[in-house]
Amino acid sequence: MLAKRFAFIFAIKVPFILAIYTLASADIYRYQDKNGVWHFTNIRNDLKYKLYIRTYPQKRPGVYIKKYDGIIRQASRRFGVDSSLIKAVIKAESDFNHEAVSHKGAQGLMQLMPGTANAMKVKNPFNPEENIFGGTRYLSLMLDRFKNNKSLALAAYNAGPEEVESHKGVPPFPETKSFIRKVLDYYRQYKTENR
Repeated sequence: MLAKRFAFIFAIKVPFILAIYTLASADIYRYQDKNGVWHFTNIRNDLKYKLYIRTYPQKRPGVYIKKYDGIIRQASRRFGVDSSLIKAVIKAESDFNHEAVSHKGAQGLMQLMPGTANAMKVKNPFNPEENIFGGTRYLSLMLDRFKNNKSLALAAYNAGPEEVESHKGVPPFPETKSFIRKVLDYYRQYKTENR
């Protein structure tokens, strides 16, 4: 009898809780490491993570782009970075989710690691304006460092400039190669839309 009651409660309440959760959240990915520990993230930037909970955003991506467009344009002017490239990095990094946190600890729209956020004087990485300005400033430094080569600058943004320099080019990391490809695809798309 108790088992039947538990099964009934589980069958009714869990889907209800997941339905509420789905309205307010993003997709959740997970993987189990060799020690049996489960790891979860809402940013899939490593292929070992598999979809665990699928959610559907209540707003189309275009709505989010418009929401942050003014900040992106200001950051673009201040740091001399093409606004389409900034949008592409945000789309690839967080899908315009200002509360995104990766399994490595990167935070906010442009997925700033705590050390990078500190170096770029970002006090609150979840504040869209601070994050976009900090991320764009960092991206501009990478573009300067790698003589405006977008692929190398994006590789440095993702894996760190030291990795790019030590490998004398794009590091052979699947995550970094995938990141560059995604950003450049989004960049071309946003450039076309802005014509």
